[in-house]
Amino acid sequence: MATNSPEWWIDDEPVPYGTAIERMQARVREIAQGEAGETVWLLQHPALYTAGTSARPEDLLDPEALPVHATGRGGQYTYHGPGQRIAYVMRNLRPHGYDVRAFVCALEEWAIRTLARFNVKGERRPGRVGVWIDRGDGREDKIAAIGVRVSRGVTFHGMSLNVDPDLGHYAGIVPCGISGHGVTSLVDLGLPVAMAEVDAELRALYPELFPATAVASIASAPG
Repeated sequence: MATNSPEWWIDDEPVPYGTAIERMQARVREIAQGEAGETVWLLQHPALYTAGTSARPEDLLDPEALPVHATGRGGQYTYHGPGQRIAYVMRNLRPHGYDVRAFVCALEEWAIRTLARFNVKGERRPGRVGVWIDRGDGREDKIAAIGVRVSRGVTFHGMSLNVDPDLGHYAGIVPCGISGHGVTSLVDLGLPVAMAEVDAELRALYPELFPATAVASIASAPG
């Protein structure tokens, strides 16, 4: 048996949100039809808000602050912008039991293990999707958000990890519909980490959380 390892796309310059959605949807169709394999896309977006399928109008506090894009992923309002590493994972769940909950947990664990490589303790919280940092004195800040969609058994969207975004933009929304908590980043925590360092850890850790799909090897016909 051979393994179907993921193809990696990496963009250093911000990719327009609409362009990213179109490219993801095209790749999801190719994966569903067996024309392409698992793909992981590391990118950034220009500053914008996205509204997931559960977004509540009252959670958009400043509609004029940034462009707002409705999107088919799960979740509520979130912010994307330069300095945030977004990892879009296009993975066929059918060989893995079609377990969406396990996939979301794997995305969270991917962020947690990546943060650990920089000596940062990321944690889950019951009832709150994403990864959180305990700042002490009862303060908890979110550092990674999760939002996924599944089409024809193939995932897309994924995880965003705050490396050095403009945290002030979060003031325009109630992030992920959760009030009473803050948002942080690696740089905000005093760690001047480069995006390339984050990418290296994400790539190194990915096989631990997302085992490659086994595929039958095809022997060449005798000539």
